[in-house]
Amino acid sequence: MSKQKSEFLFTGIVLQSATEVPIYRQLYEALRQAILSRRLRPGQRLPPSRQLAETLGVSRTTVLLAFDHLFSEGYISGKSGSGTFVSATIPEHLLQVPATAAPPAVGSVPQLSERGKHICRISSGNARRQQENLRPFRPGIPGLREFPYDIWNRLATRQIRSLHYEAFGYSDPAGYAPLREAIAGYLRVARAVNCEAEQVVIVNGSQQALDLIARVLLDPGEAAWMEDPGYGGAKEALRAAGISLRAVPVDAVGLMVAEGIRRHPDARLAYVTPSHQYPLGVTMSLPRRLELLEWAARADAWIIEDDYDSEYRYAGRPISSLQGLDRQGRVIYLGTFSKVLFPALRLGYLVVPPGLADAFIAAKAVSDRNCPLIEQAVATSFITEGHFGRHLRRMRLLYQARQEALLEAGRKHLGGLLEMTPAET
Repeated sequence: MSKQKSEFLFTGIVLQSATEVPIYRQLYEALRQAILSRRLRPGQRLPPSRQLAETLGVSRTTVLLAFDHLFSEGYISGKSGSGTFVSATIPEHLLQVPATAAPPAVGSVPQLSERGKHICRISSGNARRQQENLRPFRPGIPGLREFPYDIWNRLATRQIRSLHYEAFGYSDPAGYAPLREAIAGYLRVARAVNCEAEQVVIVNGSQQALDLIARVLLDPGEAAWMEDPGYGGAKEALRAAGISLRAVPVDAVGLMVAEGIRRHPDARLAYVTPSHQYPLGVTMSLPRRLELLEWAARADAWIIEDDYDSEYRYAGRPISSLQGLDRQGRVIYLGTFSKVLFPALRLGYLVVPPGLADAFIAAKAVSDRNCPLIEQAVATSFITEGHFGRHLRRMRLLYQARQEALLEAGRKHLGGLLEMTPAET
């Protein structure tokens, strides 16, 4: 059982000298009540008697007398030199609060706003499930065992050792300037994205990016096309922002734009994953991309290009990003490091049309001011020193080999039952 310090749990203890009850007895009762009500938990460490006496403004003898009573009744335990702890063997019937009290259901909490209840409903526990242990075939999780942690740790150590006092203040809400430059340079070459560093906004992952897009470009109640089937995380983020989603089917060459126009002509936005459609894995064809761009220009609508998994392509020639084909400034390009490096690195980025940059930076500043600077600096070094490109090449070969192994196993064990078609990405 972990030992926790509890120096900050005693502000609620009030000791009164103008009473017949001795001070040590008052302290004993206060500590006993804190233990029984589980403000002090089994195994939690108590401050040293000298420190507690100083905090409460009493003599050390008073504290020792209170501790002696708690020791004798089994509420606390400890050895000389190792500290004093709340006993782990307090009879359960003495405790006033159950150890695993169930939280109230969302619908029974009147303090939540209607928006708060709505967010809890659409999340459906996904936030908690994301913390489950890794399991085979779980989507969105890269090969974590193959990540070059030694290189990342070395870069992080170097950044920490070179910190200047200015690094501990507020930083640019748009993001660390060298990282924005590095991302813009990478995207121009690897994805044919038309951008300058000033158009890049660093965010805490794709979920925050979607929230910012919805709040900056749409009003609550406005409609957006969503791929069907599509990415659940995007659905949750847009719904939480009050956007009304309209399902548009996906075929072998991507989102069926004509169907979207026929079924939902009122849409003001379209969310697409053109490089690697989630979850079908198809790539949006060039004619379909041009059709989507034409719709956006004609309808004065926006397109979110989530370039999910664009880094990994195993067959065919790569197609330029949707943003690279855009001549009307209707595409918001979204990328993240979570799926190519590791999910705990909550860093993503948006590439927005030049005229929208100030609005998105302002929204980012209002949302959470800025992303952690050290992580941004480490990611910058990882990219500019060539580690990012080498890691992508290694992982591309690894994932292609794993795909081939899966297809071979499918043909061997499931032949005649189903047909497995390899995705290009």
